[in-house]
Amino acid sequence: MSPSTLLYIILGISIISYLFDQALDYLNLTAQRKDIPAEVAEFYDQQKYLKSLDYHREQTNFGFLTAAFGFVLSLLMLLFGGFGMLDQLLRNYLQNDISLALVFFGIVVFISDLLTLPFQLHSTFVIEEKYGFNKTTVKTFITDKLKGYVLGAIIGGVLIAVLIMLIQKIGPNFWIWFGTIAALFMLLVNMFYTSLFLPLFNKLTPLQEGELKGAIEAFAKKVSFPLDNIYIMDGSKRSKKANAFFSGIGKKKKIVLYDTLLSNHSTEELVAVLAHEVGHFKKKHIILSYIISVVQVFFMLFVLSRIVFNENLSFALGGGQQAIHLNLIAFGILFSPLSGITGLLMSLLSRKNEFEADAYAKETFSGSALANALKKLSVDSLSNLYPHPAYVFFHYSHPPLLQRLKAIG
Repeated sequence: MSPSTLLYIILGISIISYLFDQALDYLNLTAQRKDIPAEVAEFYDQQKYLKSLDYHREQTNFGFLTAAFGFVLSLLMLLFGGFGMLDQLLRNYLQNDISLALVFFGIVVFISDLLTLPFQLHSTFVIEEKYGFNKTTVKTFITDKLKGYVLGAIIGGVLIAVLIMLIQKIGPNFWIWFGTIAALFMLLVNMFYTSLFLPLFNKLTPLQEGELKGAIEAFAKKVSFPLDNIYIMDGSKRSKKANAFFSGIGKKKKIVLYDTLLSNHSTEELVAVLAHEVGHFKKKHIILSYIISVVQVFFMLFVLSRIVFNENLSFALGGGQQAIHLNLIAFGILFSPLSGITGLLMSLLSRKNEFEADAYAKETFSGSALANALKKLSVDSLSNLYPHPAYVFFHYSHPPLLQRLKAIG
């Protein structure tokens, strides 16, 4: 295909994707209802429920604005060859392809983040603050940004450098080697996330001896769950929203509880939440998701290997010569319809897995305790109780609350 044809295809995909996402958001907004479901009526008063509707509405309207801003910026960069102009400018100072690519992506990411900074600040310090969620200080916000830049530069820089080196040295078969490296990297992150990455942003404190720890250990022993450590994470450092998860692949697992979760739930409810997480382990959801993710990565890299050497992709983005980093940007857009399909299938699988994990918690511990925990989590986070079915189908990795409660019974 000619560069102009490729550019039209890239623009068409970008426009259709944007319009489709905004249509889904609009449908989801119009699905709001003012009646409180009987299932959560005991936890919701009318005033707080109306507050949840306002929160959802304000978030969605603000999302329209941020999405439009990002879309217009991307469209202008594509129409006027902004990516190609940046590439040609940097070539005056950098001759090495890997260095060129690293600086190119570094500038694109940094400027993109800088331009959207006002939106990030408004979301955190205005919207989240207005509805009582925000606990992030300006110092924490800045520190998180700096740490994110450093971590992204190290990890992202190494992966990009290795990818480009393999493309140059091996040729079209690079996808096999880089896919293997990516699979190993994903495995290591899964294994060491709690011990290496999480402490960079949050403080983890071992759960003290007491009723909760005893109840968790008793349940883990009952179902033969290989529990290693139980940690409390200072989630309240940034938000009042709560969560819990476990990490690790192998014989030993680490359970992490947000401190905000402990303050709002009974011991029985907390154990039920953890029973749900254990259900993912027992049903092999973690391993299956990892395997599917690896297959997706190999598939994406294989498709990339078919087009990464096409110089017309670079010309379509305004480049004066073939550049791997320009082709990677073009590929990201061209591949998005396929990634959307695979993402949709992963969401379908994820929702099925959530139902199975809920059923496991009900069978091995308590369905009523899990239901109460889910209700409290939903109410405390002002979640949308009536999401539009189409929005759920395309975007939800977890089933909506009312569907989960119905399945728990």
